[in-house]
Amino acid sequence: MSARLIVDAAGPGVTVQDEGRFGLSRYGVTPAGPMDLGAYFAATRAAGADNAIEVSLGGAAFRAEGATLCVAVAGGAFDVRLDGRPLPSACLLLLAPESRLVLRAGAWGAWCYVAVGGTLDLAPILGARATHARSGLGPKPLAAGDALPFADAAPAPLEPLALTAPWLASSGASVRVLLGPQADYFAPEEIERFLNARWRIGARSDRMAYRLEGPAIRHRRGHDIVSDGVAMGAIQIPGDGAPLALLADRQPTGGYPKIATVIGADLGRLAQLRPGEDLSFRAVDWDEAVAARRDYFAAIEAGAERAPLCAEMTAESLLAENLVGGVVDARD
Repeated sequence: MSARLIVDAAGPGVTVQDEGRFGLSRYGVTPAGPMDLGAYFAATRAAGADNAIEVSLGGAAFRAEGATLCVAVAGGAFDVRLDGRPLPSACLLLLAPESRLVLRAGAWGAWCYVAVGGTLDLAPILGARATHARSGLGPKPLAAGDALPFADAAPAPLEPLALTAPWLASSGASVRVLLGPQADYFAPEEIERFLNARWRIGARSDRMAYRLEGPAIRHRRGHDIVSDGVAMGAIQIPGDGAPLALLADRQPTGGYPKIATVIGADLGRLAQLRPGEDLSFRAVDWDEAVAARRDYFAAIEAGAERAPLCAEMTAESLLAENLVGGVVDARD
C-alpha cells in the first residue's frame, strides 16, 4: 500500500537522513547521515525503516495521506504531540490521515528522528538518501508542503507505545575523547588546558561542526598540516585557537591539527548539546574507547523496550514512561 507523509511545518535543518554515504571521501564526497546515530537507530528499528527525518530545534509537523503510517520518534527530550495529546519523546505510534504529529524542542536535546515504516520512494544519490545541504547531495531540506512517498507501509500499533532505549544520549556529562592524531602539535600544558576547560557550544554551530567557546588553545608547531582525512568527532584547532568539533556534514579532509577525537559512544551526547550549553572533555585510552563502543552497539542490537502508555497522560505518567534507562554519572 502506498502513502505519503506530508510536511505541514518544518523549522530550519529538517532533512532526510539514512546512515550516510561512506567510501567516497577519496572523491571529496562527505558522508552526511544522522547527527545522533543511536537516536536514529532507536527510531528506524522500532518502525522498520532504513531512513528517518532528522528534526532540529525549530521543530516540525506531519500528517499522513493515502494510508495510515507506522511512525517512531526518538532523540532528545522533544515535546511530541499527536492531535494535541502529549506523548513520550521516544514512542511508536499510528499516524492516520486525519491525525497530525507535532514535534517541538523540549527539555534537552538538539535533534530528534521521525522514522516511517515502509520504503521511502526516493532514488538514492551516490548510494544514499542522506541530505547534505551544503553540497546539494540528497533530498533538499524539507519545508512546509513537501510530501514524501512511501510504499509497503508497515503495520502500526493501535495505541501509541513508549520506547525505552537505554543508549539514548543525554546531556550534562563530560564527553570522552582519544587524544590525537596530532596531539604532538600542542604542548602538554595546552592539552591540560583543553581537558580542564569548561567549553560552550557556540552559536555558529551546525551539522558540519560545533564551534567551542572557551580559552584559546595555542599550537607549538604551527596551525597548518598536510590535509588528511577527518573522522566524525575530530576536534580541530585552527589558527585562532577555538576548537571545532567536526560532525555529520564535516569536510572529507582538513588541514588543521586535531588535538583529540570524540569516541564513538559519546558522539550522540555531543551532538545533542544546544548552542549555549556547556561541556567538558575527559581523555580515555584506546581500550576504554573500544569497550564503550562495543557496549553501546550491543545495547542498540538488544533493541528498545516497548510499553503501553498510561490512560491519563499526566506529567507523572510521562516521566514514568519516558526516562531513558540507566544512570549517567555527571563525573563521567
